[in-house]
Amino acid sequence: MSSATLTLDQEAWRPKYNPWLIAVVVALAAFMEVLDTSIANVALPYMAGNLGASNDQSTWVLTSYLVSNAIILPISGWLAGNLGRKRFFMSCLTVFTVSSLLCGIAPSLGLLLFFRVLQGAGGGGLQPMAQAILADTFPPQQRGLAFALYGITAIMAPTIGPTLGGWITFNYSWRWIFFINLPVGVATWFLVRRFVEDPPYLTRLKRGGVRLDYLGIALLALGIGALQVLLDKGQEDDWFGSHFITTLVLVAVVCLVALVIWEWFQKAPIIDVRMFRSFNFASANLMMFTLGILLFSSLVLMPQFLQTLVGYTSELAGLALSAGGLVLLFEMPIMGKLTTKLQARYLIAVGWLALSIGMFYSTKRIDLQISFNAAVWLRITQVIGLGFLFVPITLVAYIGIPTERNNSVAGIINFMRNMGSSVGTSLVTTLIARRSQYHQTILVGYTRPDNPNFQNSVNGLTQQLAHSGLGTNEAHAQAYARIYQAVQAQAASLAYIDTFMVLAIGSAIMFFLAFMLKKNDPGGGPTIAE
Repeated sequence: MSSATLTLDQEAWRPKYNPWLIAVVVALAAFMEVLDTSIANVALPYMAGNLGASNDQSTWVLTSYLVSNAIILPISGWLAGNLGRKRFFMSCLTVFTVSSLLCGIAPSLGLLLFFRVLQGAGGGGLQPMAQAILADTFPPQQRGLAFALYGITAIMAPTIGPTLGGWITFNYSWRWIFFINLPVGVATWFLVRRFVEDPPYLTRLKRGGVRLDYLGIALLALGIGALQVLLDKGQEDDWFGSHFITTLVLVAVVCLVALVIWEWFQKAPIIDVRMFRSFNFASANLMMFTLGILLFSSLVLMPQFLQTLVGYTSELAGLALSAGGLVLLFEMPIMGKLTTKLQARYLIAVGWLALSIGMFYSTKRIDLQISFNAAVWLRITQVIGLGFLFVPITLVAYIGIPTERNNSVAGIINFMRNMGSSVGTSLVTTLIARRSQYHQTILVGYTRPDNPNFQNSVNGLTQQLAHSGLGTNEAHAQAYARIYQAVQAQAASLAYIDTFMVLAIGSAIMFFLAFMLKKNDPGGGPTIAE
């Protein structure tokens, strides 16, 4: 069956039920899965204490989920093509929901990690299949709005995850962050069974039978697994100062390079790497990867800065970030509508420009005396550009790609965004640590005994502490300690400024790349404009 015939069949096919009903159902499943990538973050100390583990050991609760999730994402298109997309989607929902229950009742850390691996594997198919279902369910002129609904789940869920997880853990138990998936998962399973159906081209594609690529799956699992672990543990283990991390780097590089070469020559590859021959597809994936970096970098940077340096509680920091989430909530549907009026590449360019300006503005506004209102407006400037990016980049990824590869497109582009989030988290953590050390070394140079300004500060602070009731020697020691704390805080503040500058430069590079993308027909779907 030719691609042209498949495309005609797809254009003639329409789902039996209202597309927006289907969209809400699959978006709910995706939201539940994305939420679980971040909801457990704040509960790790409670898990460690309850299960008799150390804080370092408890971080594997996050890593184990991300590793299995990352392995399934890029092959979800292959799995859907061979098993049937609806059947695969429902299977993922089943595994995710049952493993959520098992995570909630886990009696030990070892079993919790095993169940989190299962949960990540089940969740790995939910995001890309939800996106692929939307791409097939909606006519081209409505696809942007459908992707906007999906974008709300993909961007909002990580934003509210830590806040929701903290509230549940504080008021109930960390186990309830897994139990809340049960009613949603069961309800979604029955709704998917009732309303979702596979389009005709998927039925035809399944007739060839399943050809299992054992070597490809092994290379993918080893390569992605090693990459995810080294990104998560790299800074903690001092990167190349650790033999463990160095070994993981070698394994990841060898396996992933071998995977690309192997899959390139396969007739039925588990990952269709030949799609990257399309400059548009490759550029869209690079942009989605960068979007993942920017989204999760800012999600890590702002609450960490407000809590560790400014003294905010986790609740107050969450409130400061929530304004940005509300802006995105209103912005995404507008962007979906704009995709029917304007070329996607122009919206993408505006988004990267706004994001670059927002990150550069952050370098000017970050300081240790920042007020709550200033933090709220700063967060808003950081996220305005994100709303311009998710939907248009997703649309651009489908330009020139045959309909029968919709599942593969969704799997790869979601994989790139998720890997970007891992790289972004690792990047900012490393930059903050390394640049803090650098700035502290510079600032300590001004605290020499022969520096009159430094001595005046020490003497003045010593006198203030002595007047408050401390002895002379104790007041003198306290003065040095407080000045050193101030130096550390200032060095960390400068490190945050450096990190935001790096993010601003990365966004600016993507701004210029946006103009190299192919034109699309606004409102006409993934076709190249004449």
